Amino acid sequence: MSTAMNFGTKTFKPRPPDKGSFPLDHFGECKPFKEIFMKCLRENSFQSNLCRDESKEYLECRMERQLMAKEPLEKLGFKDLVSEETTEEQNKL
Repeated sequence: MSTAMNFGTKTFKPRPPDKGSFPLDHFGECKPFKEIFMKCLRENSFQSNLCRDESKEYLECRMERQLMAKEPLEKLGFKDLVSEETTEEQNKL
């Protein structure tokens, strides 16, 4: 007589992290960008608005390495920095 209980065949389905949370960088892929950003914050009394370029580069690194969901930089608050880059690229042509 078997006493095994079968509660259904539910299987674990992985899902992406909730908005605003992302996996840790276990392999240190973006560590150099993080260190530059943190150094900038320390040098500027932790005023993040003075380190926006560094922050943007760090977030781009995380998105490229799939450590966070890809989002348009405009949605992350870098609309002015993205438009500056586009203007600079157009001037080079």
